[in-house]
Amino acid sequence: MFRDSTILITGGTGSWGTALTKLLLEQWAPRQLRIYSRSEAAQVLLRRQLNDDRRVRFVIGDVRDPERLTQAAQGVDTIFHLAALKHVPVCEENPFEAVKTNVLGTQVVIDAALACGVKRVIDISSDKAASPLNLYGTTKSIGEKLIVSANNLSETTAFICVRAGNVLGTAGSVVPLFRSQVLHRNLVTVTDPEMTRFFLNVRDVIGMILEVPQHAVGGEIFILEMPAMRIGDLAEVMARRLGNETTATTVIGKRPGEKTHEILVSADESERTYRFGRFMVLLPMIHIPRVEERYDRAALERVDFVDFSSSMARRLDLAEIEAMLRRERWLDRAPLPSDTAVPFDALASPFATEGWGPHP
Repeated sequence: MFRDSTILITGGTGSWGTALTKLLLEQWAPRQLRIYSRSEAAQVLLRRQLNDDRRVRFVIGDVRDPERLTQAAQGVDTIFHLAALKHVPVCEENPFEAVKTNVLGTQVVIDAALACGVKRVIDISSDKAASPLNLYGTTKSIGEKLIVSANNLSETTAFICVRAGNVLGTAGSVVPLFRSQVLHRNLVTVTDPEMTRFFLNVRDVIGMILEVPQHAVGGEIFILEMPAMRIGDLAEVMARRLGNETTATTVIGKRPGEKTHEILVSADESERTYRFGRFMVLLPMIHIPRVEERYDRAALERVDFVDFSSSMARRLDLAEIEAMLRRERWLDRAPLPSDTAVPFDALASPFATEGWGPHP
């Protein structure tokens, strides 16, 4: 369904958008990819990396701008909606900006898709949308509801949600933070060693997301069942492999908005959540005809848990964490393009900065 098609990616210059773009170009032969973001500098860098002006078009724009996004969506078959304000402290300190981007921006995507006759919209959501504690999670939860309900606005456009945990090493997240702390300060600051989070490499997650539209009819939330890791274990591996015997680990405590364990499926949602191949599928509370026609609930296997949190997921051991980090070169001592020095005030940065989804 992606081959020889036109695809628009909002937030397309972020970590997720970049990986999605490269995988689509490598494996799916789209007619055109439109990379929509508000960062001119990031677009220039990505254009140079891809060097494919025949198939890739870059569009400066904000998901808050209905006119611009509708222009970008003309003739598009599929929209991947990745643009978001994702950092928990930023959203807490700038609440209405988070609402405008993550909530109103999602509605702008919906309206543009309906106006332009887009075939499908795939919205990338977060584990923080399940039983949300912080504003970021709340905005992603509202975004999910907007996407699900949009399926009753059109018989020809399918609106699909994908919910998952963290991607290893996204911009501004805990892995590049730990790396910079060890290399530049010879220490690691950990909010709570017992804290757990869902994690996968970006290409693994993107590969799974590209499977979802092959199964979805619109109105479902597909949930990626991911392994989890203990944050103390992540810090230990990075300190051991990048540091030395004097590398210190400092516990700084949780910050507002952080959970000890994240949740992919809440207790209320588990009653509507079913096994679906290597995914879980959360069916909507509202009546959506195409969902009722697609899924025979009696024939599906309902999940057997009350809720699904990172404390109960398969736990990655130290060797698996190290292998995952090495796969994307986070344990290389040689400088990486993403490396930056960490100023002193950044040493208190918590794991709360690890959010789901791309930066805008």
